[in-house]
Amino acid sequence: METPLIEFRGVTRRFNGKIVLDRADLKIYENQITTIIGKSGSGKSVLFKHIIGLLSPDEGVILFKGKPVNEMSKKEWDGCRVQISYMFQNNALFDSMTVFENIALPLRQTTNLKKKEIEKRVMSRLEQMELADVIHRYPSELSGGMQKRVALARALVTDPSIVLFDEPTTGQDPVRKNLILSMIAHYRKQFGFTAVLVSHDIPDVFFISDRILILWEGSIAFQETYEELSRLKHPMIDEFLESIEGLRDELTGLLSKKMFRSRYAMTLGGGSGEANSTALLFGIRLDILAGAIGMQAAIEVLKTLGEHVNKYFSPLGGFSSRRSRDNILTILPQVGVEEAEQLVYDFALGLEQKALPDIQELTMRKMGVEACFEIFVFAGITEGRFSDDIEQIIERAATKQKVIAIYQCGKEGSSK
Repeated sequence: METPLIEFRGVTRRFNGKIVLDRADLKIYENQITTIIGKSGSGKSVLFKHIIGLLSPDEGVILFKGKPVNEMSKKEWDGCRVQISYMFQNNALFDSMTVFENIALPLRQTTNLKKKEIEKRVMSRLEQMELADVIHRYPSELSGGMQKRVALARALVTDPSIVLFDEPTTGQDPVRKNLILSMIAHYRKQFGFTAVLVSHDIPDVFFISDRILILWEGSIAFQETYEELSRLKHPMIDEFLESIEGLRDELTGLLSKKMFRSRYAMTLGGGSGEANSTALLFGIRLDILAGAIGMQAAIEVLKTLGEHVNKYFSPLGGFSSRRSRDNILTILPQVGVEEAEQLVYDFALGLEQKALPDIQELTMRKMGVEACFEIFVFAGITEGRFSDDIEQIIERAATKQKVIAIYQCGKEGSSK
């Protein structure tokens, strides 16, 4: 069985006699994105401080790669701590320093590297994160999204194994939230670090998370995938999710996963095994598209796709939910596959003639993107049965996805 990178066993912490962490057990695995969610005041910040070593438990033990921290020598623990980096909620960039100076700061403070080596490492991160053009600018001269990139570049410049993100999307609009989360997922894959997030932004954060941890009254009430969470029936977890999860995904206006599952069970559950609905799995290749027009513009494409799906299929009795970062599932009750294929064809024409061309104008107006690019929209169509689980339907539809709409720099596309 895989050894957790970080593990808490019965960790308890008190402040002035009040228990903040109460026999907390958790496991964080290497090369994953783990998100910790919980109500305000539930102890998330205290838990973070224990991970980074700013606090020690009153009771219990914390293990790093299977070894108890309290059994390590100071030198050994310092070697572990240096592998952990922290990205602050408000970025914590120094306004009096340039972008270069902000990113170089951790290397200057925590290493004995020579000036040329520091410059080499900083420039490497700047180029990898497409920040080379702003090297001499100050944080106040940058957009909010670019400031986040600078803060992340600073967190990654020491080549950490673990990066902690404290409420990385607080106060951002839906597009910006998804932009920041997509950025974290993209660079986690590129640089190979383990990410641990504290976040309130549900359901957006679920789309990038490998595992979800729920902190409830000082204890870890759940630690598994979101799909497992959505299946679990537990009064405490239901109460928690209902207190923080909205009915709809802010970015696309589609149903949240929880509400989609309820609608699915109410509309299709409990019947025979006969086919009586059709499932449509729409998608774009977000990372590929982001490479062409930038992540913010790619998120705008996803937003437009979600809005168009909702506008077109809701009047037909369909209901939809974003199932991953760049896939949307629509269920059409009492609609056969042949009829659904014609509906998708008509939907694709609308995308090509109106929705996707609007993206060109939007990217040029809001992001200043002038380069030629292509947008491909995919769809997979499959029949649905009362006995099918949602994940079975998604798996089937994913194998049938093909291009249904194309947009090329002002040229007319051709529906498939």
